[in-house]
Amino acid sequence: MQRVFAALLIWTLTFVSSAYAQPNNPNPAASAAPVFAPPTSIAGYHDAASELQAEKTFLAVPDAALAKEHLRILTSAPHMAGSPEDKKTADYVLEKFKEAGLDAYIQEYKVWMNLPAEIKVDVVAPQGVVMHGPTPEHVSDDPFQSDPRVVTAYNEYSPSGDVTADVVYANYGRLEDFKKLQEMGIDVKGKIAIVRYGMNFRGVKPYVAEQFGAIGVIIYSDPWDDGYFKGDKYPLGPMRPDSAVQRGSIQYLFRYPGDPTTPGFASLPDLPDSKRVPPEKATDLSKVPTTPLSYQDATPIMANLGGPDSPRDWQGALPFTYHVGPGPVKVHMVLKQNYQWATMYDVIGMLKGSQSPDEWVVSGNHRDAWVYGAVDPNSGTAAMLESVHGIGQLLKTGWRPKRTLVFCSWDGEEEGLLGSTEFAEQHADELKNAVAYFNMDVAVAGPNFGASAVPSLKQFERDVAKGVPSPKGGSVYEQWKLSSEKEEKERNSRVNSALGGSPREPNAKVKQDVNVGDLGSGSDFTPFLQHLGVPATDIGSHGPYGVYHSVFDNFAWFTKFGDPTFVYEKQMAQVFGMQALRMADADVLPFDYEEYAKEIAAYLKSAEQKSKDTFGAQSPSFTAAQQAAQRMQKAGAEMLKTQTKATGDTAMMNDALINTERAFVIDGLPGRPWFKHAIYAPGEYTGYAAVVIPGVNESIDRKDLATTQQQLQVLSDAINRAAGVLEKGAAPAAGGASGK
Repeated sequence: MQRVFAALLIWTLTFVSSAYAQPNNPNPAASAAPVFAPPTSIAGYHDAASELQAEKTFLAVPDAALAKEHLRILTSAPHMAGSPEDKKTADYVLEKFKEAGLDAYIQEYKVWMNLPAEIKVDVVAPQGVVMHGPTPEHVSDDPFQSDPRVVTAYNEYSPSGDVTADVVYANYGRLEDFKKLQEMGIDVKGKIAIVRYGMNFRGVKPYVAEQFGAIGVIIYSDPWDDGYFKGDKYPLGPMRPDSAVQRGSIQYLFRYPGDPTTPGFASLPDLPDSKRVPPEKATDLSKVPTTPLSYQDATPIMANLGGPDSPRDWQGALPFTYHVGPGPVKVHMVLKQNYQWATMYDVIGMLKGSQSPDEWVVSGNHRDAWVYGAVDPNSGTAAMLESVHGIGQLLKTGWRPKRTLVFCSWDGEEEGLLGSTEFAEQHADELKNAVAYFNMDVAVAGPNFGASAVPSLKQFERDVAKGVPSPKGGSVYEQWKLSSEKEEKERNSRVNSALGGSPREPNAKVKQDVNVGDLGSGSDFTPFLQHLGVPATDIGSHGPYGVYHSVFDNFAWFTKFGDPTFVYEKQMAQVFGMQALRMADADVLPFDYEEYAKEIAAYLKSAEQKSKDTFGAQSPSFTAAQQAAQRMQKAGAEMLKTQTKATGDTAMMNDALINTERAFVIDGLPGRPWFKHAIYAPGEYTGYAAVVIPGVNESIDRKDLATTQQQLQVLSDAINRAAGVLEKGAAPAAGGASGK
C-alpha cells in the first residue's frame, strides 16, 4: 500500500531515462566518486564524541549478504496477512529480534477482512469480443509465478456483487474526472466505470464512482503509468508486463484505517462482538463491487468503447484512441468475497531506555505482502532486521539507549494499516510520551533516496543522511541532493501517482535544501501522526518499479533490477537505525519548530487565496490564524536558540518539544473524527497525498463558508497551543542554560 510509500509509483517511474543501477562511466578519473566524510558534530548533543563512536560501531554492522538472506527467506512463499506463511515470517522476525537482545513478543489482533472466493470479469457485448478475466499472471521466465498459493488478484474490502452493464471510461477515477464526464453529457449511473491506477489512492476511485451512481468499478494498470511506456517490460526490464495485476485495498482510509469494526480502539482477540461496529455499518467500507485487471485484460474493454473521444490528457499508452462510452462494450462482473475474522501478527521488540524509559522512539515496517513482496514491503523488513542487528552489536559493547527503542514489524498494512493502527490504539496512553515514529515501507526499489516528514523533523532527516555513506560515494545526503535536482528538472514529465511507494512532494518549500515531502497516508505512520500526534517520518530508496502489488514483485525481480548487490539494502539499514540511535540518545531533541511554523504560514497564504477565489467578498478573515503562525514562528526561533545553547538539565525543554506536535491534535476533522491532526491528513479525494490544514482546505473545497470559519478558529487555537508550549518550554531552559 504505500507505501502508502502509502500511500505508496516511484518518482523515477515517471521519466524513461532514469537508471535503476549505477551507470558505467567511460572515464572514471573525470568524475571520481566523492569520499564520505563522517560528521564531527551532531545537533542535539552537548558532546557528540560518544555518539559518533556509537554510530561508527553501528554503521560497520549492517551487511549486504545478510540482508539478501533475510529477503530470500521472507519472500520464499506468498504471505498475505493472516495466512500460515505470514505467521512464519512473524516467527522469523521474532527470532532475529531476540537474537539481537530485544525484549520481543508477538501481539495478535482479530480483524474483519475478506479473501476472494470467485472473481470473474467477462465481456458479453459486442458480439465477437472475447475476454474472460482475470487472466493468470504469466511471463516467459519467472521462477515464482506459478506457486499455487498465489491468491487471485482482487481488491480487499470490495463487497460481493453480480452486475452486468455498459462500461464508461473515467480516466483516473478522480472527482474531476467524473465531473468532466458529467460536463460531456455522459451518465455513469447504472454503469460499470473502468478507471486506471494512479493519481490517487485506489479506494478513492470507487468512493467517487459510488457518488455518481456507478454499480461496479474496474481498476486497470495502464502501460502509460508503469508499463512499456516507461521502459522494458519484465522480465527484460523492470516495468509491468501485460498480465501483471495491481492488487490492493479499497478501504476508505481517508475515513479511518485499521479494523473496520473497531475505529478508535484496539481489535484485541478477546474483544466481544457486542463492542464492535457491525461490518455492515462500518463507514470505511465501499458499497460498490470493485476489482483490478491487467492491461492485457483491459484492452478488449477499452478498445471497444464507443462514444466521444476521451479528453486528450486521458489517453494512455494502449495502441488505439481512447473513448469514454458508454458501451457498446458490456461487462459481466461476478465477485464473491469470503469475509471472515482473521488474526494479525505484529512483532514488537523493545530495548528499555536507561534514563527516560517512558519516552519511546518507535521504528516500524510492515511485513505482510499481497504475494511475495520483495520490494513492498520486505526490502524494508530485511533492512530493519539489519538495523536491529547493528543495535544488537552495540549492546555487546556496553551501550544502552537513553530512551526506549521500539522496533515493530506490522501485519495487515496492505489491507488497511491494520497492525499499526490497532497497536497505536491499544497503546495510546504509553505513546503520549513517544518522541517520534520512524517508518520504512518500500526500503529499496532502486538507488534514489527520498524522505517525508513533519516539518520539525525535515532537517533531522537531512542531517541523518549526511552521516551515512552512499554506495555511490560521499554521503546519502549528497547523492540524495543530486538525484533530487535531476528529478526537479524533469518534474513536468512526472505523474503524481500512487503506484507504489513514491516519495511525497512538500506542499511548501521554505528552506533552500533537498526536498523532504509531507505525510499523507497509505503507510503505517498514519495512526501515530494523524490520530495521536506523534512526530513521524518515512524513508525509502526508489527507482523504476513496475511490478508493484503483482506476483512479479519477487526475489527474482529484486535481484535483477531492484538492488542486485544489496548495497542499498545496507544503506537503508544504516539510515533507519541511525535515526533511532540519534533520537534515543539526544541530550536536546532535534526538532525544528521554526521551519514548521514557516510551512504553516505558507499553507495559510495558499488557503486564503483559494478562499477568496471561492467565496469572494464573503471570504472569512485569516488574520487570527496568520498571527498564530507568526507567534509560533517566533517561539520556534527562540526555542532553536535555546536548544543550541542549553547545557544543563533539558528535561522541561524536551517535554515541550515532545508535546508541541500534540498541540495540533483536535477533536476530529469534519466528517472524519478519527483524524485528529489540524495540519496534516490524507485528502478525502486523494487518499495518499497530504491535504494541509485539512479542516480549512476541505471546507473551502466543499464551498461551505460556515464550516470554513469554524475550522479557521479550530486551526488558530491549535497553532496558538503549539506556540504556547514552545514558549513555556524555552523560557525555563534558557534561564538554566548553564546547568542546574
